[in-house]
Amino acid sequence: MRHLELTDLTRLLRECAGEDEGVDLDGADVLDTLFLDLGYDSLALLQTTGRIEREYEITLDEEAIDEAETPRKYLELVNRVLSARVTA
Repeated sequence: MRHLELTDLTRLLRECAGEDEGVDLDGADVLDTLFLDLGYDSLALLQTTGRIEREYEITLDEEAIDEAETPRKYLELVNRVLSARVTA
């Protein structure tokens, strides 16, 4: 079963929206840091989400994406959808 890992999300964020030089996406505390504090706004997440949906062949709920304000919550959302697809 395929899951989205933090390293995958970090790579996709950098590819889709670039990286703020002052932010360490590889730091231990990045999981619970707000995307806005990491330098990623809603447009960056929209671009990243579109890429994830295409690569993983899933559809993510827009409202749930809006509520996933940290990498941890975003990963939980994506992986929950991936798990549901496998068990369906």
